[in-house]
Amino acid sequence: MEAPVAGIDVSKDKLTVYFQDSFYEFPNDKRGFEEIKRLLPKGCKVGIESTGVYHINLAKYLGKEYDVRIINPFILKKFKDFRGKKSDKNDKKLELVVSMGSEFITSEARELTSQWDFVTRSIVRVKNRLRRDLILLGYRDSLSRKNLNEVLRGEDNAVLSEVRFLLGELERLEARKREIEEELKEVVPKDSLIFTIPGIGRTLGCIILRVGDVKRFGDKKRFVAYCGLDPLVESSGKSVVSRGISKRGDAVLRRAFYLAALTAIKVNPVIKRFYEEHKGRLKGRKLIIACARKLAVITWAVLYYNKPFDASE
Repeated sequence: MEAPVAGIDVSKDKLTVYFQDSFYEFPNDKRGFEEIKRLLPKGCKVGIESTGVYHINLAKYLGKEYDVRIINPFILKKFKDFRGKKSDKNDKKLELVVSMGSEFITSEARELTSQWDFVTRSIVRVKNRLRRDLILLGYRDSLSRKNLNEVLRGEDNAVLSEVRFLLGELERLEARKREIEEELKEVVPKDSLIFTIPGIGRTLGCIILRVGDVKRFGDKKRFVAYCGLDPLVESSGKSVVSRGISKRGDAVLRRAFYLAALTAIKVNPVIKRFYEEHKGRLKGRKLIIACARKLAVITWAVLYYNKPFDASE
């Protein structure tokens, strides 16, 4: 007998449960979680909409007793017609949607990679603000020690005060980044085959491995889509227009592959060749993203088939 299936829409304050052709609403807190647990039988398959951090506590709570699957909200949009309606067909649609979900994974490594991504982006923002302040003070926008020492000897004013503050913030952020990178080395397997791929170093490899078991992606397209690196194409009549990438998946993974691609262009023979073949048609960021997508496909193949990187294949 097939296990029953339930779907849960998640928002900041509310949980909407669809189960056995009926809708139920509960608060998005522990009391609501307990109500859902009373409603759903053990062994039930539960598809939970992925919405930032708002689904995580619910997934952790239900994951102890249910087969929990995390559903990309963009997948749900394709099936939005079953919301608010009752029919046997909708139960079949819900089963299909839940089957397309991914296993809920929570781990120390995943949390550390999220922190690394946040700190890295914060460092970029601080540096950009510093460069802006240096120009306002009449100096070059270089963050070299020589240039900064010259700036700091200037006459005190509001902008120079911010420069001092930002330099302190930058020092703390970079120290935290180094700490996270050291911690990641302890929680991620050192012998993972991902490290056989030229261009994927220790830190970025650890971040990409946040994806968990790659075998849950039955083909490379599903993995690329999970990373949000799949092309977004719109068709109208006979015309087909490329709109870049979907950006629908794991943003941390997407940025990791982008950064890894910058190195892989120089050291990975497959990505190097791909870059040379496409640089006449693609330019700048679009070309790097295409290389990142190619690198994601290589990564999927190495981890899915459990074989070291081979440039000849």
